[in-house]
Amino acid sequence: MSNTSYRCLIRLGRVANRIIPEKMTRQDMIRHNTSILQDSQASYIPNWLECHRKPVIMILRLYSSLILLWDFFIILVYFAMQLLRSLYQMVRPPKRKPVAGEIVAIFGSSRGIGRDLAIQMAELGAKVACVDINSIDNDTLVKSINSSGYIAHAFECDLTNKNDVIRTTNAIEKRFGYITILFHCCGVPSARSLITEPPPIQTTLNLSVISHFWLLEAILPKMKRNNHGHIVFLTSVAGLSGVKHQTPLSVAQFAVQGLFESVLDELRIEKFLRTISISLVHLYPFVLTENCRNDIRMRIPCAFGTIRSDEAARRIIDGVRRNELEISIPKYCLALGHLLKLLPRRATLLLRNLFDTGVDF
Repeated sequence: MSNTSYRCLIRLGRVANRIIPEKMTRQDMIRHNTSILQDSQASYIPNWLECHRKPVIMILRLYSSLILLWDFFIILVYFAMQLLRSLYQMVRPPKRKPVAGEIVAIFGSSRGIGRDLAIQMAELGAKVACVDINSIDNDTLVKSINSSGYIAHAFECDLTNKNDVIRTTNAIEKRFGYITILFHCCGVPSARSLITEPPPIQTTLNLSVISHFWLLEAILPKMKRNNHGHIVFLTSVAGLSGVKHQTPLSVAQFAVQGLFESVLDELRIEKFLRTISISLVHLYPFVLTENCRNDIRMRIPCAFGTIRSDEAARRIIDGVRRNELEISIPKYCLALGHLLKLLPRRATLLLRNLFDTGVDF
């Protein structure tokens, strides 16, 4: 503070007839006189305005209340419109977007759902980058796709290694161009993996959770720059409530759902939701390939069943082409999971004991 301002504050203290102790420091004196100035300004109100204070305050409060009610009305209208839109889309789903010419990267393509996704996306005309750490099965898949007249290329990558992820994404861009559709199929448990000895905790978290961050860091900024893209996270419905004796796996599935919500909110805030889509796929744990047998016990077999991986892949692609935010395989599992959360906790435990599938979903 300048000396002139300091002297003004001293004079203000004298005018206000306040006694300033001799031992008061300069900073204390400044704070003391500043409070006097604020009090004097607040207390000085013209007489002609004093009589109108209450009506003015009432008018301002009424105005604020009307604005708040209007905002609530607009929100309710939007809620009603979205509800009607959802009901309409249940009867008449939105049109499928074309994927011909898109650069599709499928991480975890050598087997299971990833393999069938690669085959079917190639059949739809997309250029498919098949990425997996298992190079033998991945090369076999790519040869099968290319022999059918479609476009695919194999890339070997360890998703738990950030440098390897960056190297692979750069290689894909050099081969095809920047990635426009991303499928992360690694870390989704198969039917047999739910009853076998779980891998180390760090391995599970690195593959099922941390690898998502490496991919997003390498791919999402380029999607934003090009204002085009689609990200698809695959997770098990085991993440809806848990897996028996597989705590790290269950935690990883929960984490993927949280990551989906965070990325969705980021795209919403940055106004990218109209050009960059994001989907979360909840996979039923009994999705089987032809060479996989069902090892999971079921107390009531007719209550569940199995679904072939090629059929599951077809439904996933259909949901992705319609830009659905959440896709459930089969469809009723997601609604069932949400419904169970509305029930009392003890009631949901009783239902799990009743079905006793070996997987608490």
